[in-house]
Amino acid sequence: MPETPTRKKTFNYELDFKTINFRESPELYRIGKGEQGVLLVEPYKSEILPHWRFKTPEIAQESSEKLYGLFEEYLAKHDFVGADMARKFLQMGYTRSRRYANHKSGKKYAGPVPDDKKGQSGAHGREQLPNEPDPVKAKSAAIFKEKWDQAKQNRKYQQMSQEFREKYEAAEEKISTKKDQSIES
Repeated sequence: MPETPTRKKTFNYELDFKTINFRESPELYRIGKGEQGVLLVEPYKSEILPHWRFKTPEIAQESSEKLYGLFEEYLAKHDFVGADMARKFLQMGYTRSRRYANHKSGKKYAGPVPDDKKGQSGAHGREQLPNEPDPVKAKSAAIFKEKWDQAKQNRKYQQMSQEFREKYEAAEEKISTKKDQSIES
């Protein structure tokens, strides 16, 4: 009996990111999970990254407001990929601030990442370091969390996300399903 195809939700890391302009080729973009691809997708990375900062609550406030402003600009231009990338930077502002709020060094685990696990999240057999709370970074995280939640709950963003998935990711799923069926025949 053929397996039911699963929806492709992961980010495609096998693309040639150095040559792709995702504004010109949005069909190649995949939303993925969480922050996947946040430092790869151009020209958005170059447009957004210079404004991403979280060292102090004041800097985090200014940064999160700028990133949310970019998010709104991309939505106004009907540029879903740009809006999603801005949302990912807001999320990354939260997650990185939380990391530093819990671990002053920014390192959660003891020792280096094994060579075969680089680029993957997780402990990979390493011991988790004890928490060293930093209330300043925790405040920065709360600032980013508020803007990230605001972006996720934006109705226009939600609508564009659904349309993007239906137009590009559902089409990819249909192609994948047809390939799987032809292989089984």
